[in-house]
Amino acid sequence: MVFIIVPLPPKKCRLTKSRIKTLLIAFFDSKGLIHHEFAPAGTTVNAESYEGVLKRLLQRIRRVQPQLYQSGQWKLLHDNARPHTAIRVRQFLATRKVTVLEHPPCSSDRAPADFLFPRLKGVLKGLRFSDIAQIQ
Repeated sequence: MVFIIVPLPPKKCRLTKSRIKTLLIAFFDSKGLIHHEFAPAGTTVNAESYEGVLKRLLQRIRRVQPQLYQSGQWKLLHDNARPHTAIRVRQFLATRKVTVLEHPPCSSDRAPADFLFPRLKGVLKGLRFSDIAQIQ
C-alpha cells in the first residue's frame, strides 16, 4: 500500500478593512497626551469645529496644568492643514496669546506626530472593535 501525501496550498491571511472609522484629534507634549477628542461620525473638521476643539484644549490646560497655562511658556505646533491655517483659527489663537509654531511646507523634517502614530498603531495592531464606543 502506497500513500501519496499531497500538501495543501498554504492558507492566505486576508486582512479585512474595518467598517468602523472615527477621527481622533489629539494634542500631546513630551510627557504624553494632554487632550483628545473623537470627531462625531460623518463630520469634517473645519475652522469652526477646530476652534471649538482649541477652546476645550485651552480649558483642559488651564485645569490640568495651570502653572503652564499662566506662564505662557507653551507653544502649539501645527501642520499646514486648512483648519489650522484658517484666519478664524489664527485670530482665535492670537486673541488668547497662544504662540504657534508652524511646520514649514515642503520640509524634509518629519512632523512630531509621525513619531507618535507608529506607537499607537503598534498598540492597536490586531485589535477589532465592534462599535465606536468600544474604541473610545
